[in-house]
Amino acid sequence: MPAARHQGRGAPCGESFWHWALGADGGHGHAQPPFRSSRLIGAERQPTSDCRQSLQQSHQFEGICAGFVRETFLKLGHLRPGIWDVHQVSGRNRLEIARYEQYAHLVALDRAAKADAELAAALGSDYTITPDIVVVRDTEDDSAINAPALLVDDSVTTLASLRKKNGGLPLLHASISCKWTIRSDRAQNARSEALNLVRNRKGRLPHVVVVTAEPTPSRLASIALGTGDIDCVYHFALYELQATVEALGMTDAADMLAVMVDGKRLKDISDLPLDLAV
Repeated sequence: MPAARHQGRGAPCGESFWHWALGADGGHGHAQPPFRSSRLIGAERQPTSDCRQSLQQSHQFEGICAGFVRETFLKLGHLRPGIWDVHQVSGRNRLEIARYEQYAHLVALDRAAKADAELAAALGSDYTITPDIVVVRDTEDDSAINAPALLVDDSVTTLASLRKKNGGLPLLHASISCKWTIRSDRAQNARSEALNLVRNRKGRLPHVVVVTAEPTPSRLASIALGTGDIDCVYHFALYELQATVEALGMTDAADMLAVMVDGKRLKDISDLPLDLAV
């Protein structure tokens, strides 16, 4: 996992992804005007604007995160057996999660809303959820379930979602939202999607997490603090961020980071694969 974590730092032009993430102006590239802490944190590195502008930052960040989760989580089969798939959601499919067992009923809901304008107005978009990355577990054949001993047959477990013979869809294990930076609207959007995942499911709730590269502790707090919607926020360079605010003598920022970390609301991305194995 250490190697995979640092591999994700490799950005074009040979610079550290961490420094490249912060932007040449000391801010976040395409983010809103940065706070003082963002400027200070980003001041150590001035990447070329041509390199940064040639990349679609958010989409690339999602791809790197998906690659990291795929490379690490799939190696934990001894801790979390199963047939797994990790992929980045392309095309912003508003009914992506309807492909999975817990949310398959949303297809019928969407069909009804399209046929009835009044119903569509009442429902709004509360049932549409578009994760950036999904972790999916496939259903299991009886031969796999019965490998150690005869555990299932046609007289029992006829409704269990994990059993392929029951005809269910693959199971959504985790929904991962990637936020290159965090503005107030992005924080609210992530929370709304998390609550929609909670409210609209039938069956087990998948892991609902956010991965971000946001360097400003106050903005991290806007999405990390509080409970009930998101499992946890994962920073792609938490250790480096902690070291930087300490080195710059930013006491308030260091204290805020400590509150989120000690409160188990903010973790490093290297913690994510093991948390997904729970």
